[in-house]
Amino acid sequence: MLRGRGRRAAMSVLVAALTGVLAVGCGRGSPGGGATADEKKPEGYASSGQLPEHLAADGTTVVVGSARADTVVRVYEDLRCPVCREFEEDGGAGALRKMTLDGEVRTEYTLASFLDDRLGGKGSKKAANALRAALEQGKFVEYHDLLFQEQPEEAVDGYTDAFLLHMASRVKGLRGAEFDAAVKGMKYRSFVTASEKAFEADQASGTPTFAVNGTLLKEDRRSLMFDPKYVPLVVGTSTPSE
Repeated sequence: MLRGRGRRAAMSVLVAALTGVLAVGCGRGSPGGGATADEKKPEGYASSGQLPEHLAADGTTVVVGSARADTVVRVYEDLRCPVCREFEEDGGAGALRKMTLDGEVRTEYTLASFLDDRLGGKGSKKAANALRAALEQGKFVEYHDLLFQEQPEEAVDGYTDAFLLHMASRVKGLRGAEFDAAVKGMKYRSFVTASEKAFEADQASGTPTFAVNGTLLKEDRRSLMFDPKYVPLVVGTSTPSE
């Protein structure tokens, strides 16, 4: 879990570096290739509930947004992590979601659960399992946002079956016999285990961690993801105004 953010020393130098490296050097799609104007046009969505979402072929990555997006931002999160909640509620998650809605960015999630081992309990695993069940219902984004909004205290291990089902009742169309059984029976236990292994294999140093087009952000750049006005610069979808 990452707590220190540092200050934005030498910001103009960092912004210039971000713009050059991320716009050119991270494998973003090159122009040409015979794509039509319509195929290149960003695919926008009116609300979070309209965003397409699915499980990638690797079996651990939750993919949210347009397949046409040139930029892919991967977010590594543990549902019990209070700094993840800070990112989601008060940091740059809103700016990232707007870019995803606008079709400029596709967001991918890797759900970690290491805090259960560190703090005791099963809340991270239970929450990740419940999110996987929500994905089956096409409700991952809405449920994900609600679980962070109502995140229990880290040490309390509050993501119990009862809490998760109560929260699911607030997402229209999510509750049902299949979802409830998946939550209570940890139906997606293998997904939870594999997702934690994927988090470790990617060498993410903690949560939240971010990668842009496959490149993990270093700490100075990662800290900027907590400031909505810098998120477009970090992910390379805009240029500095100064």
